[in-house]
Order: sequence, then structure tokens, then C-alpha cells
Amino acid sequence: MSTPSDTTVLISSPYDALHKIKSGERGSLTDAVEEALRDAIVTLAFEPGMMIDKLAVCERMGVSRFPVSSALARLEHAGLVEVLPQRGTRVKPIALDDLNQHWFIRSALEVETARSVALMKDQTTLETLSLNLDQQRATLKAGQRLAFHGLDLAFHEILLDAIALPRVKEIVAVSRSALDRARQLLASPERLVHTLAEHERIFKAISSGKADIAAQAMHDHLDQVVAELHRSAADRPDLFAP
Repeated sequence: MSTPSDTTVLISSPYDALHKIKSGERGSLTDAVEEALRDAIVTLAFEPGMMIDKLAVCERMGVSRFPVSSALARLEHAGLVEVLPQRGTRVKPIALDDLNQHWFIRSALEVETARSVALMKDQTTLETLSLNLDQQRATLKAGQRLAFHGLDLAFHEILLDAIALPRVKEIVAVSRSALDRARQLLASPERLVHTLAEHERIFKAISSGKADIAAQAMHDHLDQVVAELHRSAADRPDLFAP
């Protein structure tokens, strides 16, 4: 029998999801704040519609207002937050129209990525994907939802890294962030099982060098995700824009 710590992190305040930046931490303060806020939004610690208290972020992370404001400006560009005149910044509600656009972008780029990786037949990439799938199976068996989510992201990143087109990876990352917070609503044991099976089909086609089948398997995987997002909108209308 699993305990709450197996699958979730107990948070008394949304801002508890943020961590204090340590002295000497690598990278710029803005980058660190952006990453922390993005993670909080994607994992739904900051739920759609939540007003973001900049002072609370500053105090929790131990930074000034400038990197917080700069990070929020980046997240606004990425479509994760929005500025409301005279009110402040809030986490942007999930809009189904936006999800459709982000799915289209991911599908177009990642389907061709899967096709290209299948044609490459790179042994290192295949071994890395195989290890990732072994880890997915282990975390799924242990009921570690957040760990599985991280491995899910890594599976797609391995494919994107293999084709060595950083601009493509950057574009996919923006669209993935917009989709991933909605995907948290789908993190049921059943959905995770389906995700693993879909990843295994993609890997099987890639490892066999069957480019067209790999492309179709990736398309089907992303199609299933967006279809379930639409079903989730009916169950949690409070998290979605009208």
C-alpha cells in the first residue's frame, strides 16, 4: 500500500513549491526563478487562475523583485501567465484553443523527429531510450507519478537531442510547457500505463528502423494526450478558460 509521499508532495501553501536560491548557484537569478515558477505552474502547485504574489516569491526564493519580474515576463511570452491591468499577474487559465495549437506544433515537429531518429539507427540513442523505458517501468510499478512525469519528458528530449536541432527543441519546449500542466490532470494510474505502452511502441518502431511506423506511433501518442485533455476539461471546468 502506497503512502502519500510515494506519489505527491504535501504543500501547505503554493509558494512552498518554490525553493530558496543557494549562494553560488549556477546560472542567472532570472533563469532560476523562471525554472522554479514554470515547474510550479506545470505541476499545478500554482493552479490556473491563481494570482501570483511577487513579494511572496521574493521572500520564498530569497531574491529581489527584478529577477521575479523578468521571469514572469518570460512566462507571459510562453503563455503560462498573464498580466491583468490594475490587478497583477495570474497563472493563465488553460484554453482549449491554445492546447490545440500547441498539440499541432508538437505533433508536426515530434512526428518528424521520431521518423528521423528511426532512420539514424544510432546505437547510443537506442540504449539511452531503452534505459529510460526501464526507469519508466520501475517508477510506474512504484506509483511514483512525479518521477514518471520527469522520465516521460526525458524520453521526448532524448529523441530531440538525437536530431541535434536546438531551435526545434526550443519550440517544442514552449509548446510542451503549455500542454504539460494540463497533462497533470491526466496523471491517473491508467493514463500512465497508456503513456508507457505508447512510448514502448515508439521505441519498438525506432529500434527496428521503421520510420513511417515510428512517426505514426508518435502521432497516435500525442493525439491520445490531447483527446484526454479535452475530456478533462469537462471534469475540471474551473481550471479551463471558457
